[in-house]
Amino acid sequence: MELNTLSAKVIGAAITVHKELGPGLLESVYQRCLIIELQHLGLPVNSEVPVPVIYRGQQAAPEGFRLDLLVADTLVVELKSVATIEDIHAKQLLTYLRLTGKPLGLLINFNVPLLKDGITCIINTPRPSP
Repeated sequence: MELNTLSAKVIGAAITVHKELGPGLLESVYQRCLIIELQHLGLPVNSEVPVPVIYRGQQAAPEGFRLDLLVADTLVVELKSVATIEDIHAKQLLTYLRLTGKPLGLLINFNVPLLKDGITCIINTPRPSP
């Protein structure tokens, strides 16, 4: 599935969940409900996907991080339920994208009155060589 189509479906599913539940719940509640919504749409989704950290060609931490959601083995979704998205949240998602080699990530903060105001798209662009 094309990335724009996939991300649009995930955003639509997140909006559906947000309209149903509203802001103010725990991240884990939104995560479980979003999984149900994505599965209802027929999208393959995995949660709490372990991401190893490789340093100088060696595995430094077999489960250094866990992705909140990985949709269609392509799109990384990082969920939050916080008062304010900080720069570190976007940097965290970018790190996940670089570690996994995935092309696109969505940072979704459910703790906002309108979910469209809580969505940030992060593209994994190649780093310049030193």
